[in-house]
Amino acid sequence: MATETDAARDRVLAARAALGEELETLEASARAAVDIPAKIKRSPAKFAAVAGSAAFLVVGGPRRVFRAGVRAATGAPEPLPTAMLPKEVEKTLRKLGDDGEVVRGALERDFATYAKQASKDRSAPRALLLTTIARPLLASGAKAAAKWLFRNDDEGFRARLAQVRERTRRQTDVVHDRSPDRAAPDTIGDGPGSAGA
Repeated sequence: MATETDAARDRVLAARAALGEELETLEASARAAVDIPAKIKRSPAKFAAVAGSAAFLVVGGPRRVFRAGVRAATGAPEPLPTAMLPKEVEKTLRKLGDDGEVVRGALERDFATYAKQASKDRSAPRALLLTTIARPLLASGAKAAAKWLFRNDDEGFRARLAQVRERTRRQTDVVHDRSPDRAAPDTIGDGPGSAGA
């Protein structure tokens, strides 16, 4: 019966040690994953590339590059003409009445509505094209940046694991030094009452 108890105790101690080791590994992995300053020190060029890409996206870089490409391919837009209205339109406006401010206000409102609608109509295919091309590129770029930023590299993981194990060892030593009955694990159950068990 004593050998079964000893075997069960050994299994419990082994399971406890394995659990402690798994917890240390998990903690070291989590700490290494979020230790961004250490990652920056190990590979500053990659961090600069990730930060530069993020800044490029934030300031609207893809849109500016697309516009510059369109301007380079199609040429600069023509300047606006000095007179905006043809002579027939000028004649029609004069026929509307003497109150120029009322006529001007009505024309400006109607033209603003028309310009907004025309702008939406012209930008819809371009936006669709940009969305179709840019969205997968941006999504894969963001995914790659997040993957790099939160990955566990071997060097950082090993350093964190060593730190966690050292801290655990110190805490265990402190607990064992403070315990009033410092019986060794091998002597548990070897007392006078265990012979009859």
